[in-house]
Amino acid sequence: MLLAEDDRAIRHALERALTLEGYRVTAVADGVEALAQAHKSPPDVLLLDVMMPGIDGLQVCRVLRAEGDRTPILMLTALVEPQDRIAGLDAGADDYVVKPFDVEEVFARLRALLRRTSPVGALSGVPKPQPQVPAVSEGRIEAAGLRMDVQARRAWRGERELELTRTEFELLELLVRNAGIVLDHSRIYDRIWGYDFGPGSKNLAVYVGYLRRKLDEPGAPLLIHTVRGVGYVLRED
Repeated sequence: MLLAEDDRAIRHALERALTLEGYRVTAVADGVEALAQAHKSPPDVLLLDVMMPGIDGLQVCRVLRAEGDRTPILMLTALVEPQDRIAGLDAGADDYVVKPFDVEEVFARLRALLRRTSPVGALSGVPKPQPQVPAVSEGRIEAAGLRMDVQARRAWRGERELELTRTEFELLELLVRNAGIVLDHSRIYDRIWGYDFGPGSKNLAVYVGYLRRKLDEPGAPLLIHTVRGVGYVLRED
């Protein structure tokens, strides 16, 4: 794990806690060091503070994503406004924790991110779709005009390939595998983040919005539908 945090007290406290939790931690104090270390020895997961001198956490995230690096990134931020958190997600982060935070929440979110890096297998706890929807063969799934190559982590709508972040891909895969089935919020949170953030969280709505913008085409049917008070469903109306 690579930890980048400019506050020495927080950095040392997190490094100790994560080490006790069983992580092998490389801790650095700024974004320049974070990029250098990430290039030198790619970590399994990054824990980045947003506000650091020089190159901040958002810039580190953007650089890594621009280079094609898909390592899971958890952001630490003292900024609590929705637009600040959305900026982190737009930069390519997979999740965020708002300061002051409970270290157990950090552990839970890291576990969820690391689970998502393991090979994709059966989706336990998720209702099985009807056999004809979606079509599944050799790691490829299709439904509602979408095609996904799970092993290559690529997705298309028609002939157009979609540029998706890790979280967007995981969410779309879940919806495609369960096309026509309404998935409730808690089930999606558990599968994608491994943690239910509660009814006040906007995390899922933010990512659904990202997916809709990337999927939607002028004159084409909408694919992701909101079932008010319940969750979301993928279908081609």
